[in-house]
Amino acid sequence: MKIKNIPITFIILSLPIISTAQSRIYVNEYLNIGVGARGLSMGGAQSASTHDVYATYWNPAGLAQMQNNAELGLMHSEYFGGIFKYDYGGLAIKLKDKKRAIGVSFIRFATDNIPYTLDYVQPDGSFDESKLKAFSAGDYAFTFSYAQQLGWFKNKKDFSASFGANAKVIYRNVGSMANAWGAGVDLGLQIKAKQWYFGIMAKDITTTITSWSFHLTEKEKETFSKTGNEIPIKSYEVMNPRINLGIGRHFINPKKDFQLGAEIGLDVTTDGKRIALISSKQVSVDPRMGLEASYKNTIFLRGGISNMYHATDNADTTNTRKYFVFQPAVGVGFKLKQLHIDYAFTSLNMQDNPLYSHVVSLKLNFNKAKKANPEAEAIPPAPVTPAPAAPVTEQPIKP
Repeated sequence: MKIKNIPITFIILSLPIISTAQSRIYVNEYLNIGVGARGLSMGGAQSASTHDVYATYWNPAGLAQMQNNAELGLMHSEYFGGIFKYDYGGLAIKLKDKKRAIGVSFIRFATDNIPYTLDYVQPDGSFDESKLKAFSAGDYAFTFSYAQQLGWFKNKKDFSASFGANAKVIYRNVGSMANAWGAGVDLGLQIKAKQWYFGIMAKDITTTITSWSFHLTEKEKETFSKTGNEIPIKSYEVMNPRINLGIGRHFINPKKDFQLGAEIGLDVTTDGKRIALISSKQVSVDPRMGLEASYKNTIFLRGGISNMYHATDNADTTNTRKYFVFQPAVGVGFKLKQLHIDYAFTSLNMQDNPLYSHVVSLKLNFNKAKKANPEAEAIPPAPVTPAPAAPVTEQPIKP
C-alpha cells in the first residue's frame, strides 16, 4: 500500500477516537519502539547494559558509564512498507569531572504526504488538481538527560553505581486539524558488580498527560457531522508509569579478544491488560532477551527476542487452540576508529503476514587529543638549593 492512497477521511475519522479515549492502554506507544540498532537487535534488553548516547532512551543512568568525552547518535527506520518513518538523534557529553554527563535527544515517528482530498472533488463531480494538498501526521519527543556516578562502592574497585533522569516534552500533530502537548519524567539506576550488571528504568514516573487541541474548519466539521462522528473539542491522554528491569553478565574475561554478553529484561506496564506473556487487569509483563558477541571490540553479532504472547490459531474454528508468538531480531555492528555502524533486522512475526523492518544507526565518538604543554616543557627545573653547612667552632690549641 502506497502512502498516496491513504484517504484524508481515514485520518479525520480517527480524530473522534482520540477525543474520547482519555485513559487507555497503548498511549503514545511510539515512545516504546526503541532506538539504536544495537538495542533493537537485542530485543530491547538494554536497561542494564546501555552505556552510550542511546542511554538517553534505554536508561539515562548509563550516560555516566560513557567511555568517550562526547557521542552523537543517529538512527533511521521505516515501518509498514515505508509508510511510517521513525528517526532518532541524540547527543551526550561527559562533564569535566568525568563522573557526570548530560544529553539531549529527539524522536520523530510520522507519516508524510497524506493527501488532503476534502477540496479535491468539486460539486459537479470533477477533480481540481490545484486543490489537492498533502499534510503530515507526526509524533515527536524531546528529551533532556542528566546522569552521575554514585559513591556507593568507594572501597570496591569492581563495583559501581550510577543514577540518571530524563525530562521529556511530547508534541503530536495531525496536520492543521489537531495537536497535543505533554511532559513527563523518567528515572534510571544502574549497578555493576564485577561481571554482573543490573538496571532499572522507571518511565513516566510522574504519569505523563498529553493534552489535545482541535482546530477544525467549518468544512471539516461538516464532514464529521455527515459521517455521524462527534466533533472533538478538547481531550487528553494519560500515560501510566512503566518499568524496565534488566540483569546481564559478561561471560568471558574482558582481556580476551572474543567477548560474549547477555541480558534478560522485563517490561512492566501498569495501564491495564495488554497482549503480553504475563497479563492481568492492572499489570502486564513482557520478557526480553538479548545476546551480543564481539571480536576485539570491532565486530559485533547480536540477537534477541521480545513481544512474547500466546495467540489464537486462525485455522482453529473453535478458537481454543493457541500458539506461541515472539518477535525475533538479529543484527551486526562494526567499529571503525571513532565511528560505529550498526544494523538490525526485526520481524513482527504475525502468523499469516509477517512484517519486516530494517534499522540502521550510527554513533560517532569525540575525544580530546592529549597534547603535551610546550610552555611547561620549556621551563627548566627549579635549581636545588643546598642545605646550609653546620657552623664550625674553632677550638683553642693546647700547648
